[in-house]
Amino acid sequence: MLVITRLRAPEGDPVAAELRAGLHRSLEILGSKPGFVGGEVGRNMDDPTLWVLSTRWENVGSYRRALGSYESKMYVQPLMVHALDEPSAYEVAEEGTDLNEAVARSLG
Repeated sequence: MLVITRLRAPEGDPVAAELRAGLHRSLEILGSKPGFVGGEVGRNMDDPTLWVLSTRWENVGSYRRALGSYESKMYVQPLMVHALDEPSAYEVAEEGTDLNEAVARSLG
């Protein structure tokens, strides 16, 4: 699965420099968790106030467990105040695979 989290911090604002360092620290923390496949930190070329934390995971459970870790709660989640309010988790749509369907889930 892919997680694309876009964040915004005004350029020239001290928060922007802290955000960059915080995103790299977040990638380091998430990268140490089971199920992590890879990731990058990037800044938009046309709008330098827009940043992205892109990560890849073996499955959604690995991602959720990583976010629930103590380190993530202390260092990753506080950065999310800068995140844009949009969906961020994506399934990989490889040729020939079944995609998730938007249907009600059974609890039992």
